Amino acid sequence: MTSIELISPVDGSVYVARAALSRAEAEAAAARARAAQKAWAARPLAERIALVKAGVAALIARKDVLVQELAWQMGRPVRYGGEFGGVHDRTEYMAGIAEATLAPQMVEDSDRFTRYLAREPVGVVFIVAPWNYPYLTAINTLAPALIAGNAVVLKHASQTLLVGERLAEAFHEAGIPADVFQNVVLDHATTEALIGARAFNFVNFTGSVAGGQAIERAAAGTFVGLGLELGGKDPGYVRADADLDAAVDSLMDGAMYNAGQCCCGIERIYVHESLYDAFVEKSVAWVKALTLGNPFDAASTLGPMANKRFAAVVRAQTAEAIAAGAKALIDAADFPADDGGAYLAPQILVDVDHSMRVMKEESFGPVVGIMPVKDDAEAIALMNDSPYGLTCSIWTADADAAAAIGAQIETGTVFMNRCDYLDPALCWTGCKDTGRGGSLSYLGFHAVTRVKSYHLKKVTK
Repeated sequence: MTSIELISPVDGSVYVARAALSRAEAEAAAARARAAQKAWAARPLAERIALVKAGVAALIARKDVLVQELAWQMGRPVRYGGEFGGVHDRTEYMAGIAEATLAPQMVEDSDRFTRYLAREPVGVVFIVAPWNYPYLTAINTLAPALIAGNAVVLKHASQTLLVGERLAEAFHEAGIPADVFQNVVLDHATTEALIGARAFNFVNFTGSVAGGQAIERAAAGTFVGLGLELGGKDPGYVRADADLDAAVDSLMDGAMYNAGQCCCGIERIYVHESLYDAFVEKSVAWVKALTLGNPFDAASTLGPMANKRFAAVVRAQTAEAIAAGAKALIDAADFPADDGGAYLAPQILVDVDHSMRVMKEESFGPVVGIMPVKDDAEAIALMNDSPYGLTCSIWTADADAAAAIGAQIETGTVFMNRCDYLDPALCWTGCKDTGRGGSLSYLGFHAVTRVKSYHLKKVTK
């Protein structure tokens, strides 16, 4: 029996441990989901929507406890209150568009033919959720999948083992059948075996590029649909006409919030040369005002990274960049809580270039490199010089210019004068090594349903 341990970044202790299901137990869980799905899909759409909303309400009713648990599991300071406003808003949006999105699209309804396109659930949806925004990322697929009539099997990250349990408890309390929504604890081998055996009809994975590649390999030849939401190295670009103070405040928050552990966090910034010095000076002051500390301390604005091995990656990238000529502007001594482990001082690097890993590979931590650029063309070239493509953030007073620049960026979302945000009305998607597929918006329902065409001839001649 494999035991999955959750090591708390707060103090390095084992916060919780769970036994992983055996291969036979996992197969039985998937079979129960498949057996329960048809009856769930047969329920009226309005009933499914009401039950999903009730599940979210039951979850939010527990939020005071869940915020404390999140701090223990992945280190986010309790002052930020969790993710439950976003969980509510995304569920409400998807519920609100469900009827129109899932309704048949009539092509012809005459005395001779009825022809239309219908959408039906794919069957069993498997969600492999990450630890960095563990409730938000799960709900992005969980809510539309259940609303559309699918059964769902959720495997949460080992760093946030309790999140899957809490979601299941809340949704079952609301009346969603236990076999329709199951939380499971699996090791990698069993996960890949189930995918390869076509135990599921759609797999949504949010995580690393390497993890996405493993999912793709496991699914090879099965023809099972995949949604892969993978890495990012999201850029910000500050044009000469930008509101400097607003750009500093948002981009630094986008780089440092959640200890930099955001899929669409800002990891590299390009600033027009006329604003560069002022932007760097203000950014350093902004970051120095942060307080690194225990997430349960009301003064802490920056908690530990979720695991000391994640912090080790950031430290290595930073050290390599400095050795190659980059300049670090933040003195770690100003952040005495930095313990060489999960607690990591934030950092701003200048004199960086794209030969450095810190400007090309995902850092997923509280470090950001800043480079000057002479014009839009140089900024566009640098923003595109990345294997990733999730979001970009453009700071300017000219919306037409932002749209024109955005059209040239290889990315899933273009932001103007904001960053590190997800709009449920817009598809959350990416390109290149960031993956494929999309969630939320009406396209989020398309991912967890399939099209069926009806051609009903009313005459025989």
